[in-house]
Amino acid sequence: MEIEKNKTDILIEELKKRRGGEKIVDVEEEQVKIVVFSLLNDNYAFYGNDIKEILPLTKIFYVPGAPDYILGIINVRGDIESVININKFFGFPDSKNTRKSRIAMAEKDGIRSGILVESIEDVFDVPVSSIKPPLSTLDKAIKEFVTGEMIYKNKNVTFLDVGRIFAKF
Repeated sequence: MEIEKNKTDILIEELKKRRGGEKIVDVEEEQVKIVVFSLLNDNYAFYGNDIKEILPLTKIFYVPGAPDYILGIINVRGDIESVININKFFGFPDSKNTRKSRIAMAEKDGIRSGILVESIEDVFDVPVSSIKPPLSTLDKAIKEFVTGEMIYKNKNVTFLDVGRIFAKF
């Protein structure tokens, strides 16, 4: 009986050692906030740190002599901000403004402007590893502005770089 007890004790000790050796490492993956929006039934995204606020569509005042992709200016709590029509900027057909249309106020490298989008689909955090390099088959009109892609709700989401867009002003 004494021998059995020793074997049991030895097995229990060995199990305790093994369990102690299997420490669970809780590594939290780096997350990034994204703003997913729609244009012509496709999903695009901006990095959340570039978007300062999302405004409902408001009256945009035309500015004579501005490029056709600049719709005009708006008053945001006393600050005068330009508004870009992202469709015209990329050479896409114009979208119809609806109740879902929004102005995403973006800021990058000291430039601040509103970007008119059809609708904001979602704002959430994603792991950085879920953003993949862009496909080489992208439309030439937007290829230079794309930084990556991911799948969201079984649809492809193309990430656009606000800084690259503003650099083309």
